[in-house]
Amino acid sequence: MFFRLRLPLLVLTTAVVLAGCSGTGRLRYETPQEALEKGMALYEEGKYDRAILYLQGVFDFGRTHEYAADAQLYLARAYYANEDYLLAASEYNRFVQIYRSDPRVPDAEFELAMTYYKRSPPYPLDQTDTEAAIERFQLFLNRYPNHPKVAEAEAYIRELREKLARKQYEAGRLYERRELFEAAARSYEAAFDRYPDTSWADDALVGAMRAYIAFSDQSIRARQRERLQPALEHYERLIQLFPESPLLKEAEALYEEITERLKRLDEETS
Repeated sequence: MFFRLRLPLLVLTTAVVLAGCSGTGRLRYETPQEALEKGMALYEEGKYDRAILYLQGVFDFGRTHEYAADAQLYLARAYYANEDYLLAASEYNRFVQIYRSDPRVPDAEFELAMTYYKRSPPYPLDQTDTEAAIERFQLFLNRYPNHPKVAEAEAYIRELREKLARKQYEAGRLYERRELFEAAARSYEAAFDRYPDTSWADDALVGAMRAYIAFSDQSIRARQRERLQPALEHYERLIQLFPESPLLKEAEALYEEITERLKRLDEETS
């Protein structure tokens, strides 16, 4: 009688264990260590989809045992290697938050920033991920200023800022082509103000000069001087900050045009 009462419970327990051990694709593991070892072997072979399943299986046994941190980190890395950057970011975040004392957290934070870098699109598209990547790399630099990957993180930030600068500069170009010269001037100025350390900074100053000259042409006489004055200021800024710029000749021609216009305005009012 006792045996008959215990048998269903035994069958149920066995079914639960087998469900955890032989799920999708007939995964088989009886311990978290076995699941981790099989997942890592597949990861090293580049079989990331299969590795992910085994690494996830480690958590069938909880998240506080000795194999959990390894599984969490390599789960994130497997998603990253599989170019599933959104899921990789989620798993890196989980690793950083749950295993804060793990010595690999700085590496994980750099790799987390890389998931946003990989998702950063060409400059004409929305740059939310680009900005997030810069923020993550900067956070990494602030937290770990002596980490071996500091120089690499700084290089990525420069690259991403170049992309943002170009997007802002191209917005000015678009306004200029549409003859919306005030908006063009403001966009060029924003490109310089936000990204003065990029290769687009001198282009932005010259673009602003052109736009202000054209904007003055659209203005009544009484407003032309005030709209030419910023163009002069941008020229002075250009020659001070970028004395070797290949755009100096263009800027000098614009400067001469501005001074000639201002001279004529002075003559008309004298």
